[in-house]
Amino acid sequence: MIPGAGPSADREVDLVLVPMRWWHIETVAALEPSVFAADPWSAELFWSELAQGVQRRYLTALAGPSAQPGSVGSDEPGGPGTWDVASIVGYGGLAVADDGAYIQTVGVVPAMRGRGIGARLMIALLRHARTVGARSCGLEVRTDNHAARALYARLGFVDIGMRRGYYQPSGGDAYVMRVRPIDTVGYATLLDGMERDLPGRVRLAP
Repeated sequence: MIPGAGPSADREVDLVLVPMRWWHIETVAALEPSVFAADPWSAELFWSELAQGVQRRYLTALAGPSAQPGSVGSDEPGGPGTWDVASIVGYGGLAVADDGAYIQTVGVVPAMRGRGIGARLMIALLRHARTVGARSCGLEVRTDNHAARALYARLGFVDIGMRRGYYQPSGGDAYVMRVRPIDTVGYATLLDGMERDLPGRVRLAP
């Protein structure tokens, strides 16, 4: 899940969250070893996830000029005003099935940590889970990833178990966390409140 976030002198960042597309995968896969030094995902794994269609929701976070109001442009590679893959600063994915959801991955590039990007990705994914009828959401997180665990706790996640040797090939252990119910007015209010407290601005592209 989200690697540990460090302090930043300039935490303000404008973001646009866009659905992950096939032309994002090469860049995202190239970022993986720096985002997750142990057990990075391969490009093939991202391809496999996107191939699941409506059972998955993957978002790419872009920062900089492409995130400014009025510059959304097209969502086609090379189109006018298209989002530049070089501005990718984070990404995350969600699996949905029946009335449950599961965070598959959330990552932020090291130079951009501490700016609320991981939190914004989580909030967007959880809102999508609510939209499609999920009543709960689960995830795994490394036992030594204290920053991510603190974020998840703020989002209402609690520990429900541990998986020894879950992360491969490193053999790292994972806590299993879950939040429920997420389909309530109270949980929507929690997400809205967290979002208001985050630095910078964000837009969610269709």
